[in-house]
Amino acid sequence: MKRHRLRRLCCLALALALAALPGCGGRESVPQTEYTRYTVQFYDTFDTVIQVIGYTETQEEFEGYADAIHNRFIELSRLYDRFYEYTGINNIRTINLNAGIQPVEVEEEILDMLEFAKEWCEKSDGRVNIAMGPVLEVWHGYMAAYAGTTVEPGPGVLPTQEELEAATAHTDLSKVIIDREAGTVFLEEEGMMLDVGAVAKGYAAQVVADEIYEAGFHSFIISAGGNVVTKDPPLDGIRDSWGIGIQDPFADPNDPSATSLDVVFVENLSVVTSGDYQRFYMVGDRRIHHIIDPETLQPADRYRSLTIVTDDSGLGDFLSTCLFVMDYEEGRALAEELGVEALWVFPDGEVTYTDGLLPMLRDRGGATAAIGQ
Repeated sequence: MKRHRLRRLCCLALALALAALPGCGGRESVPQTEYTRYTVQFYDTFDTVIQVIGYTETQEEFEGYADAIHNRFIELSRLYDRFYEYTGINNIRTINLNAGIQPVEVEEEILDMLEFAKEWCEKSDGRVNIAMGPVLEVWHGYMAAYAGTTVEPGPGVLPTQEELEAATAHTDLSKVIIDREAGTVFLEEEGMMLDVGAVAKGYAAQVVADEIYEAGFHSFIISAGGNVVTKDPPLDGIRDSWGIGIQDPFADPNDPSATSLDVVFVENLSVVTSGDYQRFYMVGDRRIHHIIDPETLQPADRYRSLTIVTDDSGLGDFLSTCLFVMDYEEGRALAEELGVEALWVFPDGEVTYTDGLLPMLRDRGGATAAIGQ
């Protein structure tokens, strides 16, 4: 599956080269070897905070890459949006609005993402299903009505099981028709609805990271909510890997002094976490979160959080949801079969992980980011 567009990369490389040129005179003939750490945040894509941290020789160079990253995230966020329409763009919402009516011509980025998602949905035996939109739409409505940020007992109510089961009538993945040659996507039945929340953000983060890396930006991380992509080691002369904190699901998410559950040291890998602590509402003293088990149609309750470490953020995003709704033995077997690392946090506070993850963990495995250690 080809994600990179030669024309886009050529234009991006040219734009970055121009941005890096000095106002007059030109660069000195002696190459610079000093790198500085820069960081920037964006708040206007994928309904989350996007943070970029990287090392470049100059601030102008970093800002050129950051602008390109920001613009690309805006493009992909609009293409993968199921809630809003945008002038001149056919996106996921456009596809949903034309369910049972007609195929919709879409950009290649949508075809790529949906093919990727559909393939893995089929491999997961329906544990994650991008055609579950009608069911998730029911839950979104209740979430929007009662959403909160604290775990204080709340007045929320649950949808009835009858309401949820009725919504499953239009969730057949085989009726999501992707025609690569025509460049179209068609939902064969009226009432069908795509929901790509389990894959789109992580997939987009990997696309953006790969494209900007090919354009010349090395030594950086992109953090998009619970999805982190790393490229090459930090150019600080001290570390040979990035330390990525794994959020403690029992900590107060509004407490800036809260410590991480652990730190995983990685380079050229992605770290993706799904949990019950970010999007939820309270029904009495019960936390109702957004990760829905397609078998029960209820929020999955086996874990508080689940972290995946793999070389592809799109796959990591998908698997963090997939394993969240699977029992532990089955989920661990799948992780080991696929060669990805995983960490589970159970409701009683127990933490367990795949064998390959232990050497990457700071607290549990004694890992360090220092060069030569």
